[in-house]
Amino acid sequence: MQIGENVIGFRTFIANIAYISGLGEDKSDWVLVDTGIPFSSSLVLNNTQKLFGSKKPLAIILTHAHFDHIGALETLIKLWNVPIYLHEQEVPYLLGEKRYPAARPFEVKGIMSFLSPFYPRDGIDLKPKIVSLSSKTTIPFLKGWKWIHTPGHTCGHISLFREEDGLLLAGDALTTVKQESLFSVITQKKEIHSPPAYFTPDRATALKSIEKLIKLNPKILYTGHGKPLYGNSIVSGMEKIIKRADKEAPNVNLQT
Repeated sequence: MQIGENVIGFRTFIANIAYISGLGEDKSDWVLVDTGIPFSSSLVLNNTQKLFGSKKPLAIILTHAHFDHIGALETLIKLWNVPIYLHEQEVPYLLGEKRYPAARPFEVKGIMSFLSPFYPRDGIDLKPKIVSLSSKTTIPFLKGWKWIHTPGHTCGHISLFREEDGLLLAGDALTTVKQESLFSVITQKKEIHSPPAYFTPDRATALKSIEKLIKLNPKILYTGHGKPLYGNSIVSGMEKIIKRADKEAPNVNLQT
């Protein structure tokens, strides 16, 4: 699915991945953003083969290390042996040195929420080439892009933004489907939502991250769950999330 210039999206059942191409001096290089759900490696590899043949990516960039974003990672790293870029606060979770907080299945009702206690929370047993992102580091080959720390869903969650056309790869800082609802996941009804409630332990910080993304004024939005959105409905949808949250918890100061 073409998301924008040199950006292609691909869905692995309940989670999306993205390809950013047109990189390097000859514009033939590419990177992979997230790797999909567990047991999706053959699906990802087949799609990658169609797009890029045998050419491997410069790197894999992870928005965060939840199970549905690192599902094919172990297989891909063994095959490609390329660096993994992710926020320094996510590294212990990726490597299994820490476990994410337990799921909260009753935060927002829905079958996907109900099933969330059964979702994996462990990392993977590998020692890959990890490049930890901090306030002092950049992703050198992503010319025209910047990474943004958007915590809340996880402490080290990041999003990617291309200012030229306002394209935002938001990971799970936002979703464009109500991920707690199995019906919505199946039908892929497009509407902007907060990150999946069952795996978002710090809701106040997640809302502050959404406010940070509003200031970017994105024109194209592709998230970890759901279909892409375009135009002014993106910012207005994010603003509705903030307004709704303010009504539900008026004492939470989202401006700090």
